[in-house]
Amino acid sequence: MSAYLLRRVLYGVLVLLGVNVLTFALFFFVNSPDDMARAQLGAKRVTPEAVEKWKHERGYDKPLFLNEKKSGIEQVTDTVFYTKSVRLFAFDFGASDQGRNIGYDISTRMWPSLAVQLPAFIIGLLVYISFALLLALFRASAFDVGGVVLCVLLMSISSLFYIIGGQYVFGKLWSLVPISGYDGGFEALKFLALPVLIGVASGIGGSTRWYRSIFIEEIGKDYVRTARAKGIGELRVLFRHVLQNAMIPILTGVVVVIPLLFMGALITESFFGIPGLGSYTIDAISQQDFAIVRAMVFLGSVLYVIGLILTDISYTLVDPRVRFS
Repeated sequence: MSAYLLRRVLYGVLVLLGVNVLTFALFFFVNSPDDMARAQLGAKRVTPEAVEKWKHERGYDKPLFLNEKKSGIEQVTDTVFYTKSVRLFAFDFGASDQGRNIGYDISTRMWPSLAVQLPAFIIGLLVYISFALLLALFRASAFDVGGVVLCVLLMSISSLFYIIGGQYVFGKLWSLVPISGYDGGFEALKFLALPVLIGVASGIGGSTRWYRSIFIEEIGKDYVRTARAKGIGELRVLFRHVLQNAMIPILTGVVVVIPLLFMGALITESFFGIPGLGSYTIDAISQQDFAIVRAMVFLGSVLYVIGLILTDISYTLVDPRVRFS
């Protein structure tokens, strides 16, 4: 098992290296530091002196890969690639193009993102799996057909409809919760209730259909027919055998999502005014703050790789064939 996990970790490191190099190429070859300076300065006619000053203040005036003016190791370290890309592996995000400390912003904004995403994830997982098990239990019945039709309708509706509709009904029409905003402590509950509810509701259609298809596939296998032939009840077969053997595909979709909860939901946080990492990324894109965008792309890649490794570890816990491979 240790050799298997070691291989997965090495694959993850290679993926991060590839993402890092590709991100650097996209930001500094397609969009040069001069273009970044002109975009930030925002003037139609920007003097070359102003561009050079902006680049110097933010460290973009250095050579990309090799600084021939330096000697020794500084030829590599005193470059844009090292300061803006390699140092990300040490989680040294540096300063934004606006002068803010990106690491501090991430450490403070991750908690509002988790406050929204974690409850929506846990509650949604329980709702989706429970509903899917019910549909599988009453498969081919009117309840199953109606549930599938409802899921198709729900997944056909844009997530923006849930957000805007929820704000109008629960926030403006019924005045049950604030439309937007955020506060610390227990006061945050009234601001989080609606985003969490909408996060769960918007995922019912697609997630329930996916889990139902997994359970239906497991129900048709030989071990289920053998269990029924031994006289085991349908509920016990479904919850003890089918659910247990469906854990690998479920874990594939669940564990890989857990680290990404830190990143927040871009649209949800923007519409509800939640100061999380999702709205942080959207604001950086709108302000063309490329330092923040690069940091968030790298952080997202790291969290995704961690999710994949956690998925592989969870496989070893539920599948002995993986454990001893």
